[in-house]
Amino acid sequence: MRNRAAVWVVAAMVAVGSIPGGTVASAQVNDGPRAVLVTGASSGIGRKITEVLAARGYFVYAGARKAQDMEALNRIKNVQAIRLDVTVPSEIEAAVTTVEKAGRGLYGLVNNAGVAVIMPLIEIDEDDLKFQLDVNVFGPYRVTKAFSKLLIASKGRIVTTGSLSGFVSGSMSGPYSMSKHAVEAFVDALAAEMARFDVKVSVLEPGNYQTEIGKSLLARMEAKGRTFEGPYEQDMRRIADFAKGISRDAEPDDVAEAAFAALSDPHPKLRYLVVPNQGQADLTLRKLFQTVAELNLGQKYSVSRDSLVAMLDKALAETGR
Repeated sequence: MRNRAAVWVVAAMVAVGSIPGGTVASAQVNDGPRAVLVTGASSGIGRKITEVLAARGYFVYAGARKAQDMEALNRIKNVQAIRLDVTVPSEIEAAVTTVEKAGRGLYGLVNNAGVAVIMPLIEIDEDDLKFQLDVNVFGPYRVTKAFSKLLIASKGRIVTTGSLSGFVSGSMSGPYSMSKHAVEAFVDALAAEMARFDVKVSVLEPGNYQTEIGKSLLARMEAKGRTFEGPYEQDMRRIADFAKGISRDAEPDDVAEAAFAALSDPHPKLRYLVVPNQGQADLTLRKLFQTVAELNLGQKYSVSRDSLVAMLDKALAETGR
């Protein structure tokens, strides 16, 4: 089970979603559609989110880095491509200027851009770790901060793509899991800070769906001249095989539905656990329960099993309000 879990951890280079029950708000506001910015919109999950939101009445500013991707995005109705690398402050500033000049305001931000670096922690170059954190952690921070005034003005929504790897880590997935664990703290703090402005914050927790992240991972390994020889050879080969197989996973329709729900539901969830099967949900919950047990068992200040169950019941009741 441990090896299978490690594979699923790497698979969390993905995202998913589901529409919760309840009334869905209109994408229209005043005399035009609500505007949403999606980062990492060129392919995979970001492209699917862009297509779904545009088809359902939102005007989407689609962030991409390559000219050919921007051309393709511009051919979609209700979509305007914006050159946007979340690691380049000047491009973020230019994107803000573009949105401001358009006069639509900004109702929603989907922080979707992400990368995966899968390496042993004792072997990874610091530059690779910086790259991982720069995109997955500093990226959402930079973009959210830059667009915060527009989002506060509209009492809008902020949605960030997290990962099951934010909760479950294992051999080789340390850099990626570090970045996605940081996203969990980012979202918790941001939700508390933005509540006073009536801006709602959500995070999507993905399972295994088709993305380009595996292809990008392998390309980066090749460009860096990474070989499989050494004490982690078996693990690295397994992960490379897994990355090649991501293209055979299900289409990321669920993550687009989750993003739509987070933007449109009057009472969005803080977290959307969106996975293609029960096994991946169980994996995540087991890890969280294991962490609770480790923090409680044999510690100076601990509680009984009955008290733990009572805490869980209270959390379920409060979350379900």
